[in-house]
Amino acid sequence: MIRNSFLIILLISLITSCKEHQRIEGNRIEIDENISSSQTIEDYIKPYRAHVNKNLDSIISYAPDTYSKSDGELNTAIGNLMADAVYSESNPVFHKRTGKNIDFVLLNHGGIRSIISEGNITMRTAYEIMPFENSIVVVELKGIQINKMLSYLSKAKKAHPVSKQIQITLDDNFEVEKALINNKPISKDQTYYLATNDYLYNGGNDMTFFHPNDSVYGLDYKVRNILIDYFKKTDTINPKIDSRFVKLTTES
Repeated sequence: MIRNSFLIILLISLITSCKEHQRIEGNRIEIDENISSSQTIEDYIKPYRAHVNKNLDSIISYAPDTYSKSDGELNTAIGNLMADAVYSESNPVFHKRTGKNIDFVLLNHGGIRSIISEGNITMRTAYEIMPFENSIVVVELKGIQINKMLSYLSKAKKAHPVSKQIQITLDDNFEVEKALINNKPISKDQTYYLATNDYLYNGGNDMTFFHPNDSVYGLDYKVRNILIDYFKKTDTINPKIDSRFVKLTTES
C-alpha cells in the first residue's frame, strides 16, 4: 500500500514537473501587402469562388431607373419597394402559421445599404442592399403603442420605410395630423400586427415602442431572402415615391 502511494506521488510529481518546463512560443505575423499569396490555396478555392459569383450575378429582375434612399424626404421609392416586398412575401407565411394578417411593415432608413442601379437586378444586388442577416418578426401591439411609433417617426424626420397599408400625414411642424391603417383611424385599444426586422425589435435605432407587447412571432425569413424572392417574381420593378408618409407644407 505504501509502495503504491509512493508511485502515485512520484507520477504526479513527474507530470507537474513536465508541465512546469513546457513553453509555448508564438510569433506575430503582420497581414499586409507584403504577404505573398499561396497558389495552392488559390487553386483550391477558385472553383468555389466561380460558383458563388455565377449565382450572385444571375439576373432575376430589371430596374428601369436608379433608386436611392436619398431620393425623398419621408418616403423613397427604394424604401417603399422594400417595405412592400416584406409585406407581400411575409404575410402569406404569417397567415399560414397563425390565420392572421400583417397590418403593415416598418423598416429603418439606415438599413438600406446600397442603391438599385438602372439595368439588370441580380442576386448580388439584394446582398448589396441588405448585407445583414436580419430576419422578420411580427409584433402584436395595441393602438396606443402604434401612436408611440407615430410620435417616434414624426420626431425622427427620416424616410423610415413603411408599407402602403399605413398612411401618415404630418403637419408643417412635423406633428402627426392624420394616420390610417388599412384606411381606418387607429384605435388605441385595437390589436395590430406590425412586421419589422429583429434588429429594430431589439431596440435598434432607439425604437423602444415594440416593448411591452402582447406577442411576437419570428418568421425565420431574412430580409435579403425576401428581396431575392420578390425580385424573382417581378420581371421589371416600378417603385414610386407616394403619399404613404408625407408632410404638409403651408403655402405662404
